[in-house]
Amino acid sequence: MPTSSLRPFDPERDLVLQRVIPVPLAKVWEAWTTPEQLKQWFCPLPWKVVACEVDLRPGGVFGTTMRGPAGEEHASEGCYLEIVPHKRLVWTDGLGPGFRPAEKAFMTGILELEAQGSSTLYTATVLHANSEIRQQHEAMGFHQGWGAALDQLVAMIQA
Repeated sequence: MPTSSLRPFDPERDLVLQRVIPVPLAKVWEAWTTPEQLKQWFCPLPWKVVACEVDLRPGGVFGTTMRGPAGEEHASEGCYLEIVPHKRLVWTDGLGPGFRPAEKAFMTGILELEAQGSSTLYTATVLHANSEIRQQHEAMGFHQGWGAALDQLVAMIQA
C-alpha cells in the first residue's frame, strides 16, 4: 500500500485509490479546486453535485451537495487542513469552516499528486477514526465510487 508523506498507511482504518492518469497534473489540481469543474465529476453518475463551495485556505470551507436520481440529497461540509499547490490537499469533515468541531466526523481526505511526464500519479487516501467506519465506507462502494469519479475527472479534462 502507498504511504502518504503525512503518515504511514493503516490498512485497518485507511482506504486508498492510486492510479497513474493520462492527464497533466495542473489540470487535475484545477479540477479539484474550481467549484464549477468539481461539480462536473466529483460523484459517480447518476448522482450529481448541485452545489459546491471551495475556500482554498487552511480552515476554509470545502462543501458539496450531491443529488441522487430520485431527488435525494446528501450535503457534506468540512474544512481544508493543508494546501500545497499542485501537490497535496488535506480536508476533513471532522472540523467545519474556521476549524470549528463538527457534530459528526466521517473522514479526512488526502489528495496527493505527482507529475509523471504528461500524466499524473494520483493518490487519494481517506482516513477514518476506526475500522468500523472504514468498513462502512468500503461497503458504501469507496473503490468503485471514487474510481468512477476519477474516470469522470479524466474524461472531463480530455474533452
